[in-house]
Amino acid sequence: MSAKAKGHLLWMFPDGYIPPTSMGTLTSHESICILNCNEQAANLAITIYFEDRDPIERIPVVCGGRRTYHIRTASLEKNGEKIPTDVPYAIEVESDVPVIAQYSRLDATQPANALMSVVGYPIV
Repeated sequence: MSAKAKGHLLWMFPDGYIPPTSMGTLTSHESICILNCNEQAANLAITIYFEDRDPIERIPVVCGGRRTYHIRTASLEKNGEKIPTDVPYAIEVESDVPVIAQYSRLDATQPANALMSVVGYPIV
């Protein structure tokens, strides 16, 4: 990686979960947040891993150059297959240029909502 490169090519998030229900006016959701500081677009391949079934592999996503992109995990789909609710999963984000990846969860399953955000585990 050059001295000017910001970010990494591979990110892991071991804890994902989309609750089946929400309370109040907010909807529980999770997002993968990408920051691309490069001039060129980042071509991402997102793989979703499960405990008891094969992964949904290499879902294509593009984040423009010098842009951010917030990807709701419930919107990820490949060949008609989506992440089911009420099922634990893990996320792999692979990029062709270095990016910064963060994961956020809004839990609205009870009246006292919770929001958490973590930077992913960078591999490469």
